[in-house]
Amino acid sequence: MRVVISAGGTGGHIYPALAIINKIKEKEPDSEFLYIGTHNRMEKDIIPNRGIPFKSIEIYGLNRKQPWKNVKTVSALWKSYKQCKKWIREFNPDVVIGVGGYVTGPVIYAASKLGYPTFIHEQNSVAGKCNLFLSSKVSKIGISLPASKNDFPKDKTIFTGNPCGEDARKAKPISKKSLGLQEHKKLVLIVMGSLGSSKVNEYLVHTMNLFRGKEYEVMFVTGKGDYEKIKKNSFPVNVHVVPYIDGLTGLMKQTDVMVSRAGASTLSEIIALQVPSILIPSPYVTNNHQYKNAMDLIDRKAALLIEEKDLQGDILVRKIDLLMNEPKRCEEMKKGLESLYIKDSAEKIYEILKEITGE
Repeated sequence: MRVVISAGGTGGHIYPALAIINKIKEKEPDSEFLYIGTHNRMEKDIIPNRGIPFKSIEIYGLNRKQPWKNVKTVSALWKSYKQCKKWIREFNPDVVIGVGGYVTGPVIYAASKLGYPTFIHEQNSVAGKCNLFLSSKVSKIGISLPASKNDFPKDKTIFTGNPCGEDARKAKPISKKSLGLQEHKKLVLIVMGSLGSSKVNEYLVHTMNLFRGKEYEVMFVTGKGDYEKIKKNSFPVNVHVVPYIDGLTGLMKQTDVMVSRAGASTLSEIIALQVPSILIPSPYVTNNHQYKNAMDLIDRKAALLIEEKDLQGDILVRKIDLLMNEPKRCEEMKKGLESLYIKDSAEKIYEILKEITGE
């Protein structure tokens, strides 16, 4: 299979795209790929480092606060559209895939104008504006969470789940001992994303002393941005502080309770691995989509929620202790998570691709 694939801006788009690529390679090892991403976001480093042919376009999101700056945005969009059209003609793919981020706009639009089969995937419960625009032009649409199904045409929308979940299930467990943890003790994993969240981290630093004397251990992943400042503090012996964990899903398999943001990829891993969680959605994202992502779990009693504005006093410790002391509550959460899990998500997407390419 010859595939043009595009996704950009955040890991929440890029890692599902990689999961789809991995599944296609597994099924058809001779497949060829062309990845089109932005010139200045994280995919420009991640994708070439994995040996995947990569081309970049200069493109920007719309500036709603200062609309006069969109002259440059529109100019870059038109130039990108013409460039994508040229690359797609030259590569002549069997299918063109968009996995989120504004970079997918000119890629999928160019492919549809050229008459190629197209597929887009939405990870969040609230559809992104780019995917909404493209939805009338593509062959099929995959969604990760049930809440977004009403945003798209019913006749072409399929609940596929998030392919990151399938990759998470395949991940090898990380030994607790290798991270300085005790194998026999329960574990609370606190992680706010690869870069962390300064405001939440500030609250967490003050909270760590409340874990003193607890029977469980805490792994606090600060993110690289705040680690140097945070590590200067003194913490209880059962609290371990690190900037980043490579292969985090391997540790999630050893985790009793996880505290995290509510990004789409993280939730797909929590769902796939059935990890009881306390979600603190970021209020700084478009359309407050992390809160709405979290509510898909809350509505099924599959997680607990704390809004960032409510992070005060010992609220987090109390909720963690609630889950640690009530195994039945955790089992109820796991059942709720199981109801959201779509087995073999990447496999489902692969079958859709075969269908729209006529194979």
